[in-house]
Amino acid sequence: MALVPAPANPPQAAPKPAPYVAPPPLTGTARILGTLALSAATFMNVLDTSIANVSLPAIAGDLGVSPNQGTWVITSFAVSTAIAVPLTGWLSQRFGQVRLFVTSIMLFVLTSWLCGLAPNMGTLIFFRILQGLVAGPMIPLSQALLLSSYPKALAGLAMALWSMTTLVAPVIGPLLGGYITDNISWPWIFYINIPVGFAAAFITWRIFQNRESPTRKLPIDSIGLALLVVGVGSLQIMLDKGKELDWFHSGEVIALAIIAVVGLIAFVIWELTEEHPVVDLTLFKRRNFWAGTLSLSIGYGLFFGNVVLLPLWLQQFMSYTATQAGWVLAPVGLMALLLSPVVGKTISKVDPRRYAVFAFLVFALVLWMRSRFSTQADFETIMIPTVIQGVAMAFFFIPLLTITLSGLSPDRIAAASGLSNFVRITAGSFGTSIATTVWEQRAAVHHAQLSEYVNQGSLAANSAIDGLRSSGLGMQQALASINRMVDQQSYTLAANDVFYASAVIFLMLIPVVYLTRPGKPDAASGDAAAGAH
Repeated sequence: MALVPAPANPPQAAPKPAPYVAPPPLTGTARILGTLALSAATFMNVLDTSIANVSLPAIAGDLGVSPNQGTWVITSFAVSTAIAVPLTGWLSQRFGQVRLFVTSIMLFVLTSWLCGLAPNMGTLIFFRILQGLVAGPMIPLSQALLLSSYPKALAGLAMALWSMTTLVAPVIGPLLGGYITDNISWPWIFYINIPVGFAAAFITWRIFQNRESPTRKLPIDSIGLALLVVGVGSLQIMLDKGKELDWFHSGEVIALAIIAVVGLIAFVIWELTEEHPVVDLTLFKRRNFWAGTLSLSIGYGLFFGNVVLLPLWLQQFMSYTATQAGWVLAPVGLMALLLSPVVGKTISKVDPRRYAVFAFLVFALVLWMRSRFSTQADFETIMIPTVIQGVAMAFFFIPLLTITLSGLSPDRIAAASGLSNFVRITAGSFGTSIATTVWEQRAAVHHAQLSEYVNQGSLAANSAIDGLRSSGLGMQQALASINRMVDQQSYTLAANDVFYASAVIFLMLIPVVYLTRPGKPDAASGDAAAGAH
């Protein structure tokens, strides 16, 4: 039997692609400029969550809606950002971290410009939704790129520098928003993003374009994403419109509630059976993750709801200008700036649950102090709790993130960070809607109670009316002035109710923190640095 000669050139197996090698850390001027550019983009993003707070009455008045309807400017941005955050991992693997980050910045600039041009509230809310969607990937990607710029030994320093921008932005936001609103016009709170965004995008691209992450095509869970948008979006719209439509006496609110419940139940069922889910819900099987996320999200919702409520009360019923309201809110980050580095350095040596409980106790104290406010409260009395609140903020985020991410393998950190951020940001937007709704409802109750004392048999009421009439007012004008005073007292008492209830809920969160197990501090704190915010 003749042997078949072997071919001269046997076919070669397809070469395997070389494994991805992470680029070396940046050095010198490139690292400094890269850090500044990434921090500027983060600062711009976080600023837009707080700069509009003190501008809501001006925006609402200019666009012909009530100040409480104006809160949609905040909640629409928050909800759309939350929905976009879980997509960051898929988008960055599909297009690359650097390209996605720079594109997000440029789209953020474009949508900021469109927000400033909005002719009515509906258009402004639509552009804010778009702005939130493109903003979603910016914060997680800024962290990833910053960590890749520093050696592992300096990862803590990198995150400390990054955290400073997230703490400074809430300080600058109300001040800047108030000044722009009072001295220029509210659209400029959005226009100021344009030069900052262009500069950040240009520097980032110049420095990081040759440090692109590997890309690959992955399937997108389009059904899960659609169910997420429908469920969360319907729930948020229901919360925002409920107070206008008398809640479940309205067919529209009932329909939104049904859509939200069905959408979210279908979303959970789908995600638990999907091979490539947009959100990894199996993380909630871990006690530390669900208890940490629950504590972080409820606490953030309470904090954010009260941060929106305070300037509304000050401007509508205490005759504060937007700038003055900004000054009241500005010190919230000062103590956090001073104490956050201390927390970061000691978190590996202290049970993070103790820090979290301390934060809850300080938040409860701050809100109890606010629940004692009256219409006679002066500027210093109102500002003192804001200063103290910075202490709580310093001990709030890092310990709870440490608890939430502790014990997870490195390959699950990104998914866990994205999911906890989604829940936290969504809770913040819900907190805003719930706080303003409860405020209005309690104000109506207090108004009815106080009005009972304004009658012909009341000596105090008759004396007040006589005093107003003796100053030259007519009977109707005098009654209108009395009604204004009743309104002021009603909304002040209602704000006190919200503050007091929030303080109680913070105390109720303490046992939830102790449902978690203390993890390995060193590993957990490193994970938290990688997944913060």
